[in-house]
Amino acid sequence: MSDTVIVTAAITGAIHTPTMSDALPITPQQIVHAAVEAVEAGAAIVHLHARNPENGAPDQSAEAFEPILSAIKDQSDVVINITTGGAPTMTVAERVRPAQQWQPELASLNMGSMNFGLFGMLGRFPELKHQWEADYLGNRDIIFRNTFEDIGFVLDTLRSAGTRFEFECYDTAHLYNLAHFRDAGAVEGPLLIQTVFGLLGGIGAHPDDVAHMKRTADRLFGDDYVWSVLGAGRNQMPIAAISAAQGGNVRVGLEDSIWLEKGVLAPSSAAQVTRVREIIEGTGRRIATPNEARKRLNLKGGNNTAF
Repeated sequence: MSDTVIVTAAITGAIHTPTMSDALPITPQQIVHAAVEAVEAGAAIVHLHARNPENGAPDQSAEAFEPILSAIKDQSDVVINITTGGAPTMTVAERVRPAQQWQPELASLNMGSMNFGLFGMLGRFPELKHQWEADYLGNRDIIFRNTFEDIGFVLDTLRSAGTRFEFECYDTAHLYNLAHFRDAGAVEGPLLIQTVFGLLGGIGAHPDDVAHMKRTADRLFGDDYVWSVLGAGRNQMPIAAISAAQGGNVRVGLEDSIWLEKGVLAPSSAAQVTRVREIIEGTGRRIATPNEARKRLNLKGGNNTAF
């Protein structure tokens, strides 16, 4: 067990919409401010999406990321992780474009196709600010496409830049998909495996689900991976506590949950980083610095990106 915990802060994402929380960063300036705050609170990695500053819709153009990336890099030495997930309604070519352009140290990579159900949120937010929110959240026909062809396309597109990956695994089969690519020589360790719990369409958030995913990853990857967890919604802190107690790493942030605790909206991703840091330090462990995260994940360094 490592004494240090890598904390990732996922700043805005493509699941939650502007109506849900006034704290959700929308503009480039808001995203930068939220990311820098999260770093100051203890995040070693920030996981980034961009949004249309007018209506908050997901924006996966390379241009939308440019002012975000440069400003964060100017203000911190954090590891920057660009999504290739984008939004589940986008094509894989659209989703990979920002990472292809900016060549970050890390990029996320979803390891399997899945049903993607956000419609349960509509009942909690009956009056939405924008029509796109209603159309997006109410869509019961979303399949988040991540075929073997798609995954191979992302790997091939980003390989020459030396970008490594946060492998997002929403169910057991995604771990086996990753093992397939590892066995084929398409990826190599140490693998940052982000096991995702509690999103409708993926595995649940019961402690048994966490244990099952961890056992499977241990069996498939042995010592050649770094385990991290992401709990969606109200599951964020309980899942993080399980991982911290068992030697794992954690991801928090407003992308994954807009809550700080039951009935209390989080004022920022930084507040969630602060809360999970208290949990981590309560187990006798400490948070990793960005450079410690770089070393554990074998990253190329912030000076070797295209921003």
